Amino acid sequence: MTQGTAAAVVADPAAAAAISVRELSVRFDTEAGGVTALDRVGFEVPEGGFVTMLGPSGCGKSTLLRAIADLVPIAGGAIEVFGRTPEQARRARDFAFVFQDATLLPWRSAVDNVRLPLEVGRRAGQVKQHAEAEELLALVGLEGREDALPHELSGGMRQRVSIARALVYRPRVLLMDEPFGALDELKRDKLNEELLRIWRETGTTVMFVTHSVPEAAFLGQKCLVLSAQPGRVREYVDIEFASPRVLGMRDTLEFVQVTAHLRGLLEEA
Repeated sequence: MTQGTAAAVVADPAAAAAISVRELSVRFDTEAGGVTALDRVGFEVPEGGFVTMLGPSGCGKSTLLRAIADLVPIAGGAIEVFGRTPEQARRARDFAFVFQDATLLPWRSAVDNVRLPLEVGRRAGQVKQHAEAEELLALVGLEGREDALPHELSGGMRQRVSIARALVYRPRVLLMDEPFGALDELKRDKLNEELLRIWRETGTTVMFVTHSVPEAAFLGQKCLVLSAQPGRVREYVDIEFASPRVLGMRDTLEFVQVTAHLRGLLEEA
């Protein structure tokens, strides 16, 4: 399905795939027996693209992100991240993960939390290609709050710090698992706009899990809709709105048509 007024021009649709998933299956062993979380999932994310993901609870959205990040084993199929296996991409620090909880260290300032990945892990202190923490805090709108402790920041500000921390190694892919799910609507709207600005300025490829249909439509160039367990691709929806996107577009007929289509897919899932 294609809706909207004009195609986004940020990512080239003909660009090489940043992420390629083919016939992916993931299974878990439980006390009650084997459970298939994902079944023959296939799609591609173009380099520099922004893909959102929707699906019923328990359909495997988070599992899919974790499989891409080499955090869970796969039972079948293949995943490539810029032509590498997930393990190779992880070791090369091609991607970073942003979770729903900001998970900041409470005794460290905002700038020191952003610097944390540079201090831990086998390659700590060896990677020269990284961004400056102060520049990243300015990028996410926290210039002047570098010395603030987490308890001195709002929930939205803490998530901005976590995004800055994820960007410190200049990852080529940003995997985001409901990062704004715990925030109120006003904070979420503001961070949606900020995330799109950061995406445009950095050129990072983004995969973003959400339970919010309007959020999925507003952020994504494409939306991957998964069916109920086991997770399968229900539809990979093109979302073509003019860029840059603004919150007011959510009142347009084109936006309502897209969200109605996504909701219909979820009801059928």
